[in-house]
Amino acid sequence: MSKSNHIAVLTVPSPHSWIVINALVEKFGPVHVLAEERQARWALIRNRIKRQGLLTVCGQIGFVVLQKFMEPRQRRRIETIIREMALDPEPNPSCMIHQIGSVNAMACRAALAMVKPDVVLVIGTRMIGRETLAAIKVPVINSHAGWNPQYRGQAGGYWALASGDPDHAGVTVHLVDAGVDTGDILYQERFAATADDSFATYFYIQAGIARHLAVRAVGDALEGRLKPGKSKAPSRQYYHPTLWGYLWTALRRGVW
Repeated sequence: MSKSNHIAVLTVPSPHSWIVINALVEKFGPVHVLAEERQARWALIRNRIKRQGLLTVCGQIGFVVLQKFMEPRQRRRIETIIREMALDPEPNPSCMIHQIGSVNAMACRAALAMVKPDVVLVIGTRMIGRETLAAIKVPVINSHAGWNPQYRGQAGGYWALASGDPDHAGVTVHLVDAGVDTGDILYQERFAATADDSFATYFYIQAGIARHLAVRAVGDALEGRLKPGKSKAPSRQYYHPTLWGYLWTALRRGVW
């Protein structure tokens, strides 16, 4: 079996994740994609209410509804980004896809045992539990759409811009540990947003940048030359914005 077949990607398949996966395939050949299912909507809402409170979650739902109304404008900009950055967001038929349900399910650990990867790349899954992490004896690398440790969690690029901190609007590729985007850093790179960009388009720009960083990090892992580092910068975890917070930021800073 070729070296390329010893790369596993844990992800919820999406255009953003395929942009990164297709860059891996171009460099290393077909990879194994362990496909996690999206968490059921009501289960996700219940979990968020427990963690963040009912009012905040209602605001987040309102934000999601607003994004639906903004889709036509975002779609045109996304098409431009895909063309200008030469992104490939389509599923790659050369990759073997394993349906695992959840990264924390026995099916995931069984698939990893079968594939026997030399490196695992994580893109956009739920938090990986200790049992699954303990079962992986090779480097586990995460592609995070934010600048760690200042913008851990969800929508890090948006939050950096919304906070008036464009110098930390970027992407981080880092090792995975038991925390939320708290592992040692491998590579980081900033991105620049235009006046035409908004919440949904940032992720495409970030995926376009992340693909190169992920390829470098996976190559380092395969060659045994990973050089992780730590940051002493302030650490904060973010969640999805609320409708009122998003609109206030848009009016105050022009960040959509």
